[in-house]
Amino acid sequence: MTEQTERQTALQTPSRKKRNNRMWYALVFLVLGFILAFSYRTLGPGSEAQQIQSEADAREETYRAELIEQKERNKQLTEEIASKQKRIAEVEQGLSDSEENHDTLVKEAKSLRLLLGVVPAAGQGVRVSLEDGDYDPAQQNPNDYIVHESQVLTVVNELKIAGAQALSINGQRLNANSSIKCTGPVIAVDGQTFPAPFVIEAVGDVDALNSSLTLKGGVMDTLMLDNIVMTIEKKKEIIMPALREDAQS
Repeated sequence: MTEQTERQTALQTPSRKKRNNRMWYALVFLVLGFILAFSYRTLGPGSEAQQIQSEADAREETYRAELIEQKERNKQLTEEIASKQKRIAEVEQGLSDSEENHDTLVKEAKSLRLLLGVVPAAGQGVRVSLEDGDYDPAQQNPNDYIVHESQVLTVVNELKIAGAQALSINGQRLNANSSIKCTGPVIAVDGQTFPAPFVIEAVGDVDALNSSLTLKGGVMDTLMLDNIVMTIEKKKEIIMPALREDAQS
């Protein structure tokens, strides 16, 4: 009885070991399969990680494209701003030039009105007196010692060149069409007759007017050689009324 039992037990032991081994193998393969399936799901194509990475790459590409587009737009805006600033500077310069031109035209118009005698004139200036030289009628030719229209015109023209704004002879306002004629010892200014001495007044820069007449070899020296007595006074204020309409023509 005991031998038979031992024999049966000996026969059952290898069989039990085989079953146990198969169970372990099955468990190992099951665990390996689960690991492989989890890894494939996690890391394989279409996995959640791959999807997250793909979405991140797509967002990065979108951001990169938007950044490039924004840079281009900023460049365009910078160029547009520079262009508008240049245009504004040109307009401002144009306005400045227009204002300067307007001021110049106003000054020229004022100077022209003064020269024409249509408006009163007042200001600093010079008073020039021309007198006949002393002579002996019995010994000398009077024409060599009296003031002639050419000498009066020489002084008037020199004062105009020096910038005189208004001129008068013996109180008679001159205009652009004034005529000066000599008739013996007297001169006629626009039909008005005046005897010597002839007083020429000019409104303008005192120093400029005086210097133009007293230059070495200039007007004063020339008239002295012609035996004409010439005196110059600097005046702080000279007042000249406007010409009457009938006198302007």
